[in-house]
Amino acid sequence: MGFMSPSDPPFDSIEEWRKLPYRERIKPLAQDWAVNGIGVPQAVYLLYIVKLIVYAGGGLLLISATSDLGGLSEISDWWTQPVVFQKAVVWTMLWEALGLGAGSLPLTLRFSPMVGGFLHWLRPGTIRQPPWPDKVPLTAGDSRTILDVFLYAGLICSAIVLLVGSGADGFDPVIVGVLLAFLVLLGLRDKVPFLAARAEVYGPFLLIFCFPADQMIVAAQFVMFCIWWGAASSKLNRHFPFVVTVMISNTPWNRSKRAKRKLYRNHPEDLIPSRIGELSAHMGTVLEFTLPLLLIASSGGVIGTIAVAGMVIFHLHILSTFPLAVPLEWNIFMIFSIFFLFGHYGDVPLSTLDDPLLIACLLPLIVGIPVLGNFRPDLVSFLPSMRYYAGNWATSQWYFLKGSGAEAKLDGPITKAAKTLPVQLGKFYEPDMNEVLLHKGLAFRSMHTHGRALVGLSERAVDDVENYDVREGETISGMICGYNFGDGHFHNEKLLASVQSRVGYEPGELRVVTLESQPAGNPFQRYRIFDAAEGLIEEGTVKVTDMVVRQPWLGVDEVFPVTVERGGREASPVAAGAEEPGR
Repeated sequence: MGFMSPSDPPFDSIEEWRKLPYRERIKPLAQDWAVNGIGVPQAVYLLYIVKLIVYAGGGLLLISATSDLGGLSEISDWWTQPVVFQKAVVWTMLWEALGLGAGSLPLTLRFSPMVGGFLHWLRPGTIRQPPWPDKVPLTAGDSRTILDVFLYAGLICSAIVLLVGSGADGFDPVIVGVLLAFLVLLGLRDKVPFLAARAEVYGPFLLIFCFPADQMIVAAQFVMFCIWWGAASSKLNRHFPFVVTVMISNTPWNRSKRAKRKLYRNHPEDLIPSRIGELSAHMGTVLEFTLPLLLIASSGGVIGTIAVAGMVIFHLHILSTFPLAVPLEWNIFMIFSIFFLFGHYGDVPLSTLDDPLLIACLLPLIVGIPVLGNFRPDLVSFLPSMRYYAGNWATSQWYFLKGSGAEAKLDGPITKAAKTLPVQLGKFYEPDMNEVLLHKGLAFRSMHTHGRALVGLSERAVDDVENYDVREGETISGMICGYNFGDGHFHNEKLLASVQSRVGYEPGELRVVTLESQPAGNPFQRYRIFDAAEGLIEEGTVKVTDMVVRQPWLGVDEVFPVTVERGGREASPVAAGAEEPGR
């Protein structure tokens, strides 16, 4: 890769590559990803570093200037004050809610504009996605109204009021309550900005700020512990080693191709994680279980200090890999919280969390919802389920009929802040490179377990995949919803229905394959295939054990086994012998 140009394609002739079948076009790009990552220009990483400096530096300046604590030269005297943690929470939530944090800039295939967020959620007429439109009054519909803009603006303004209007004495619980009210009401009208604000992380902290100050530190420690243990628990699956190998392969500072090859069983022909790749993943899970337990149980001391150092390194490692959802600011916040809550206040015992009302409010949020979300992933986003890096995510792929202008139609009657991805890329690169970059995103998906299933399901979604432009659902969500962050619920059949009501596709012009997360204790994942005009055309299940033994590209003639439950074609001989779900 160059400073301003992406890495060269891993083949000599784009024309010859373009003639290959879809699965064969994926193959060299997946093989290249394993040793070179995404291959974006080096300037992209510099852009993210600058953004992190603005986030961290801006937060420090704001806290220093508004808290009556002293200047930055005196930071060693005041960084441990409770109001500093309070403002760090609200500042980070505000940053994320504006769309400046996760899901921004080119690593998320967002080029023009490089952020969504406020550009979308302050614009009436854009698509919104209420979580329970049939159950919650006054939330039906899929078009953003003045009310939705007001709720979003109210969230932003109340956060700013807390940041600039609170001194050394801390937050006014009434204003915190107003911020929480805006957050909840906004979420009932549109789940996308609600989750973009990382409500599952910062919401419980805001709730704590409404209670007596003597409970803040210990309650925040408990929330942090539950986040770590929830995330660690979700990684006890067959998916996680695939996530880790892909993340490490994209680490920009590690240029050792030899080291990266060792993450796979036999690069380039076998990209299933090796024992080294699996060990790298499972060691991280062990650390995420043990170190937080030490932080809670040790009450500081030498053991507590070791645990603090270990968790800081843990989050620094994640940060350094630049994962494609780029939750970079979240990791910086977690590092600060470790120093603040367990470094300085590490001697506060968990037993001092004794407010029964606060405990009763926190447990459903940080224990109940994650448990429900892991057993019923169709009901709860992977974010409040705390399946952050687990690889067990809902996904989708969209198929636009070539020659019909199907993809370009998205730039017609749909109100949004960004054009389709080919148009965005066309401002920076030639068409040939654009096509390679788009396929690189598909190759990235194929290297995960669920990606194997999506590659196989493409043959069931359309008669001939060569007649379609295949697009990652993430890029569709980023363009239409103003945000994407690994949640397939943003770009499933509900978004398809909203798109169809505005565009009016003909049968066969647009197909969508959705794949739900794996429920805990269930060996299957549910898939659905939709036609924009005709609705559901096939539904069934795939086995996780069938995903983990296959290569990202599959064989050209390889039939991916499925169990068809409704509609679709007759099951193949391989699929017909598959187990029934639940057996």
